[in-house]
Amino acid sequence: MRLALRVPRRAATATVVALLATVVGCAPQSDEKAADTPSGSSSGAACAKGALATETSGKLTVATDQPAYEPWFKDDKPANGQGFESAVAYAVAQRLGYDKSAVVWQSVPFNKAFAPGEKTFDFDINQVSISDERKKAVDFSSGYYDVRQAVIALKGTKAAQAKSVADLKGLKLGAQVGTTSLDYIEDVVKPTQEAAAYAKNDQAKSALRNKQVDAIVVDLPTAFYITSAEVTDAEIVGQFENQGAAPEQFGLVLDKGSALTPCVSAAVDALRKDGTLAKLEQQWLSDAVDAPVLT
Repeated sequence: MRLALRVPRRAATATVVALLATVVGCAPQSDEKAADTPSGSSSGAACAKGALATETSGKLTVATDQPAYEPWFKDDKPANGQGFESAVAYAVAQRLGYDKSAVVWQSVPFNKAFAPGEKTFDFDINQVSISDERKKAVDFSSGYYDVRQAVIALKGTKAAQAKSVADLKGLKLGAQVGTTSLDYIEDVVKPTQEAAAYAKNDQAKSALRNKQVDAIVVDLPTAFYITSAEVTDAEIVGQFENQGAAPEQFGLVLDKGSALTPCVSAAVDALRKDGTLAKLEQQWLSDAVDAPVLT
């Protein structure tokens, strides 16, 4: 302390400023800053395998809706590792250092997954499209699947003959509430009749069977499964073109500002880079070949 008193005031001030700058520069990032880390730029320490700050220590809690539809899941059993999204969830978990026995599945309704509020899961996987609007309430990982929306109608009907978006305008269309499918009806088709919104895809399929709607809109892989295994007297009318420069993508949903987001995104990025996502897509979604594009 006595030595410090002998230092000229100007020099002492400069020393203090330098020390403060050093301390500030070395201070750890706040959680808020960490949450803003770009996808894939997670630090090794923060994403140490099997050591993440998860909902349950040593476990990874993954959520999806119930029922869990094919081809995303198999036999309505998300934990069996079968179906595209079940397989993706376990591949992400493995990248993060959690084997199959450490993954805990939780049932969360589709709309609740990306609604505002604290989450009880580490990430949700349920064909949730990444959007700026949803990003206001939750975090998303990097996209794990590029998707298009498709129209299904009963064979031999007027709706089945549609070749363009304009041909759909006078039809009664339906889709699950809160989905991009419903957004496409309202924002792209802009039908003259109000769209029917259903809590579940099962209800939309029933409405189609019972001719309560002329056609329904779902994502393309789901459309192929519905027409091949569930409503076999229906057919895919066509698919919509992507809206905007970037493709629509499904992403894993995380709590807003979650410290896990950069780690989960890094895992998804790695699975895309090493070809794992492409292999799983080929294995579980290979039947979803191209459908005619509605111009």
